[in-house]
Amino acid sequence: MKGVVFTEFMEMVESRMGLDMLDRIITEAELPNDGAYTSVGTYDHAEMVRLVTALSNATGLSTPQLIFIFGEQLFQRFSVSYPVLFSDVQNAFDFLSRIDGVIHVEVRKLYPDAELPKLECERPSPNELTILYSSPRGFGDLAAGLIAGCIKHFGEQISVSRTDLEKLDACHRVRFDLVRG
Repeated sequence: MKGVVFTEFMEMVESRMGLDMLDRIITEAELPNDGAYTSVGTYDHAEMVRLVTALSNATGLSTPQLIFIFGEQLFQRFSVSYPVLFSDVQNAFDFLSRIDGVIHVEVRKLYPDAELPKLECERPSPNELTILYSSPRGFGDLAAGLIAGCIKHFGEQISVSRTDLEKLDACHRVRFDLVRG
């Protein structure tokens, strides 16, 4: 997992809950690098799970809730940090539909070793979008938060339903059905 995800998670914890909370979860997570991450580094996703678990223990919020909240914030941070990715897109469906074919291509240019999830999109109608998320890391809650962040960013009224699917070839799979209106 790319270090930018770790650095943004730590920024979220510090800004929302304070430096003491960040120090507490880093200590509890017993990380191999004592919480020293760089945005361009690559780290084991299990370290993120340990950080989120420690935050869950400290706050009483569930791990899925925290990962979802982080996904929403991460989308907002990406929109500020990478405005060029948003310059020619007018709505959430168009943005989400181009993640694999455009955005992940750009991410791979910056981070050739990035292990990105697969996002397959279908547009059954102009007001519907289906996204199939597949990843061996199983961060469907992060994907859900990113989708929610995207919808907020574009200010649209879109309902989202989620179906967790069976693993296929060691990949966690989640189907998101989005309906505008």
